[in-house]
Formats: sequence, structure tokens, C-alpha cells
Amino acid sequence: MSQADAALSFLSSCHADLTRLRRHLHAHPELGFEEHRTAELVAQQLHAVGADEVHRGIGGTGVVAVIRGRRSAPAALPAGAEPGPQAVALRADMDALPMHEELEAPWRSTRSGVMHACGHDGHTAMLLGAARYLAATRDFHGRVHCIFQPAEEGLGGARAMLDAGLFERFPSDWVFGMHNWPQLPAGRIGLAPGVMMAAADRITIEITGTGGHGAHPHLAVDPVLVAGHVITAVQSLVAREINPQQQAVLSLCAMQAGDLGAMSVIPRRVSLVGTARSFRADVQQRLEERLAPLVQSVALAFGAHAELRYERVYPATVNTPAVAFHAAEVATELVGDAAVVRDLPPSMGAEDFAFMLQAVPGAYLRLGTGSEGGAQLHTTRFDFNDAVLPLGAALYARLAERALSQPAAAML
Repeated sequence: MSQADAALSFLSSCHADLTRLRRHLHAHPELGFEEHRTAELVAQQLHAVGADEVHRGIGGTGVVAVIRGRRSAPAALPAGAEPGPQAVALRADMDALPMHEELEAPWRSTRSGVMHACGHDGHTAMLLGAARYLAATRDFHGRVHCIFQPAEEGLGGARAMLDAGLFERFPSDWVFGMHNWPQLPAGRIGLAPGVMMAAADRITIEITGTGGHGAHPHLAVDPVLVAGHVITAVQSLVAREINPQQQAVLSLCAMQAGDLGAMSVIPRRVSLVGTARSFRADVQQRLEERLAPLVQSVALAFGAHAELRYERVYPATVNTPAVAFHAAEVATELVGDAAVVRDLPPSMGAEDFAFMLQAVPGAYLRLGTGSEGGAQLHTTRFDFNDAVLPLGAALYARLAERALSQPAAAML
């Protein structure tokens, strides 16, 4: 039996336990930096499976486990080979979303207004399964660092863990993360050798005019009218100033102005909030540089004043090509070449795992969870597909086990 088959067999025998764990996590969701109960459960599970070290409170509510292999590193390398990794990090996110759940299942959320609508309950359960296998077998040299990260959903938990000295305390040669992906059929695995997800930036526009009576607009400077022209003008940046082969998205998604009960009051101020998405640093820079003068000049043309605040939230998620190749080879040994998408188109979504990839070479993967009629991520009826739990756990485990079992030349 191959090591891949052994990992799948071991974790398939744990399927019922992983399902119970995942559903328990789903029933007790916690928001970013509030994952106290989740972190405690994770730490208990890691101790129970025999992790060598379990560290809590990293970057707030983050947990890191260290599992040491029993193999010795190769004493002699083949001619031309370089030493492979000595430590590999595996990351799962733990937080839920501020959403009301409409899923009709016994394990639905017990907390009003909080739910696991993105599958982080499944990610946590899969990494715990991988830790269980790795601690039981230890058929590798070096160390595996299992990272359970808080606050991925817009709060930058990865950055918080890095700021707390994550990779200084747990030096890692490679880091891997993954996300369930309903757009891929269950059991398929996708990745790319470069960009996986976009940079995500926040745009806030404040437009100030002169309030007045709706019956006498000539005596006012209407910021609502200005906002309409700003919204139209902003769309021209992507349409006319960005190379069509260099993708970008600008979306103004929320607007606040006036009072719905005051039909004849022109407000003094309008606020717009939106997002800019891009894959390339030069495109991101172009958007930031052009937005402020465009917004300000449109407002000035109507006698109003506008200010733009552009905040870089998450960088683009970019895989290291050689590490992505390793990940694709691991995926192939688990599910076969036909079920691995090696050139998955990048998503305009964003991920704070990008910060870890800026610090350490690594790769981010998509694990297919799609089923006919299944709900999509961030919807009120979403539920993780428990059928893929053993595969996801085996994928985590083999990414580390294979990397820590051979010299680099043999892997790549």
C-alpha cells in the first residue's frame, strides 16, 4: 500500500469522528478573534492525538501544534540534489461569519446571527484529522506545524499571527493552506502555479455638498447627484485605463445618504463604500493613484467636495511555482491526474493566507466540495460537504509527509 493510500485508509476510518467534530464546530460558531471555545476544543484535540507541543493565544486566539517525525533526514543526497524542507506548516482558519443561518439540520448554528457560511468548520476538522494521522505515524523527518488561525474573514488574523512572531517561533520552509470550493465537483483538487486570489482593497468616499430643500435644488449642492456621477466615473477606470489582459474589479457596494423618511430633504453628505480587486501590484497601484483625483474632480465639477480613503486590506494570494508543483503531485497521488486542475483560474475573492505566502514559500489549494443543488459560500444555507473530510485531511497530511520524506530534487 502506498503512503497516499495508507493516509486515505487511516483517515477514512476516522470519517465518523471527523464528521461529528465538524458538525459540533458548525453548531458553535464564533466570530474573528472571539474563537475562544473553538481554540480550546482544538487544543484539547491536539493534546489527545499526541502532538508534541500545543501553543495557544498566538495572534489572539490562534493555536499552533508541533509534531515531530521519527525518520532521520537523508544522510547523503543524490548528485545535484539539494536538501528538502525541514519544517512544513499547514494552516486552517477557524472563524465564522456574522450571518443568520437558514440551514435546516440538527447541527445548525446555536448562536443567533453567527454561522459557518464559509466552511472553516470543515477546514479545522480536516487539519485536526491530519494532525491525528501525522502524530500516529510520524513517517517523516523534521517538524510539522499545524496552524489554526483566527479571524480570516476580513480581520487579518494571519497578519496578527505573523506580527506575534509565528514564523520566528515556528520556522517553516513551506506553508500550505486550502479552502473548500463548491464550484469544483466533490473530490477534485485545483490550484495554479502563480496567482490564486486577488488583492482586496477597501474604498471609502465621502462627498460633501450643501443641504437644502428638494423643491429648491438650485439653492443646494446635491451630494446624491454627485454620488451618481462618481459611481459612473469610477467604472471607467477599469473599462478605459486598465489593460483588458490585466484584470481588475472596482465595485461601489454601499451608499448612505439622507433619511428615507425625509422625502424633500437634500442631505449635506453622502458616503460610499466599495472594494478594488486586482492580481498585479502595478494594477493595484494604478487604481489607487487614479481614484482620488478622479473622485475629487467629479465632485469639484458640481461644486462639491470629495475625499477618498484607499486601504490595502489583503495582498494577492500568489503560490510559489515549485511548491505548487509539489502540491499538484501530492493531489495526483491521492485522486489521480484527471481529478487535479493544475491551472485553476484565479478568483477575484481574497484570502489573508496571502500574508503567510509573502513570508514563506508555499501553496494554496482548492478542495472540491460541489454537489448538485448545494449552496455556495457565504450564503445562509451553506453547509460543508462532510463526504470530503477524509480526503482533505489526507491532502493536508501528505503535503507535509511527502515534503519531509525526500530531498528536493526527488520531489521536484
